Amino acid sequence: MTQLATEPAVRAAQPAPARRRRPHHRSAYLFIAPVGLGLLSLYLYPAISTFVLSFAEWGPFGGHTFTGLANYVNVFRLDAFWTALGNTLLYMVIGLLTLPAAILFAVLLNREGLRGVSVYRALYFIPFITLPVASGMVWKWLYNGDFGLVNQFLGIFGIPGTYWVSNPDTALFAIGVVQVWSQIGYYLIIFIAGIKAIPKEYAEAAEIDGASAFQRFWRITLPLLSPSIFFCTVINVIATLQIFDLVYVMSATATVNPAFGASQSIVQLFYEKAFVEADKGTATALAFLLMLLIGALTFVQFRLQRRWVNYV
Repeated sequence: MTQLATEPAVRAAQPAPARRRRPHHRSAYLFIAPVGLGLLSLYLYPAISTFVLSFAEWGPFGGHTFTGLANYVNVFRLDAFWTALGNTLLYMVIGLLTLPAAILFAVLLNREGLRGVSVYRALYFIPFITLPVASGMVWKWLYNGDFGLVNQFLGIFGIPGTYWVSNPDTALFAIGVVQVWSQIGYYLIIFIAGIKAIPKEYAEAAEIDGASAFQRFWRITLPLLSPSIFFCTVINVIATLQIFDLVYVMSATATVNPAFGASQSIVQLFYEKAFVEADKGTATALAFLLMLLIGALTFVQFRLQRRWVNYV
């Protein structure tokens, strides 16, 4: 009798059959369908079509002819490609300088008793939400070699100015400064949130043990901030490798700016090939090579992050 009485209870405790849970799975698929369709139509399909069409020659009125690796051979034979690749990697290196600057400002803004923190955060964040075209136009005026404020400021100290975005020796670095200035507010907000998530007990215990402010930052804040640093590094590398707006606005064209080639990025070269020269085959090959470069660097970053976590 006892065994018979417990059988209904055992059956009630058992999970429902899989076929009863299928309606819930269908509703979940319906909820993720819009996002899934967006990813397929806006990301996956363009990537696959770009890869396929990079092996073809496009006609002026549509249609394409399969040409094998001819487009990739043309890309590697272009001197402009190697120049643009070097410039893009330099933009990436300059862009990474945004992170230590953002960490420094985040630590300073997290000091206790500091007044007007919200105002400082807003001032740092405003350049990020400003359109790159607007920022580029303003900075192009500031860099003007005849009446720009940068040269006027340097003239106060007797330092001769130059035509910053027209000089091949300074054009890339001048654009890089604007890039850092416009992005620092975004990473600042992330680092401030990361620092606030660190328990204060760690720093207080280290202070009691006699650790200086720099030691507390180096031994406690920085290691515990590594997830935020890793995220910002990946985002920063991907963004700087695709830089286009600032370069296009501030460097104009080759017929106007003699420093055009010294500051040209891969995306700008893609634009020139696709929409100015109508060489869409070479342009698609450039786009796919850039995607491979971004994927390879992201993979390296993830591998280095694993080693960093094991080391810490």
